[in-house]
Amino acid sequence: MAIATDVISQLVRAANEVDKLQPDEFSGLIHRSIVLIRDLRESVGIPGSGTRNDAIVLLWELAGSAPSRSRSELGEALLQAADMIRTLHIVADSGVAIDLKVME
Repeated sequence: MAIATDVISQLVRAANEVDKLQPDEFSGLIHRSIVLIRDLRESVGIPGSGTRNDAIVLLWELAGSAPSRSRSELGEALLQAADMIRTLHIVADSGVAIDLKVME
């Protein structure tokens, strides 16, 4: 999955050069990451909670408030997104799938 490795590289590069990053560039990277994280989660059977505790929701909030965030917060968010993609990519490549069943 070359897309995942490309996005990870872009996120890490941006985190290392966060002082040069414009808020709209940050938001674009985070939104692209969110889509990839959702796709990877779905491919292995991990549902999103949709609650404030879901890391994707937190990333979305950061993307929307990028101009008011510190460079440190932006860099940490980029690295967190990269780590999530990397971890999910490893799980997806391993062939592991989660099958959740609702108990009635």
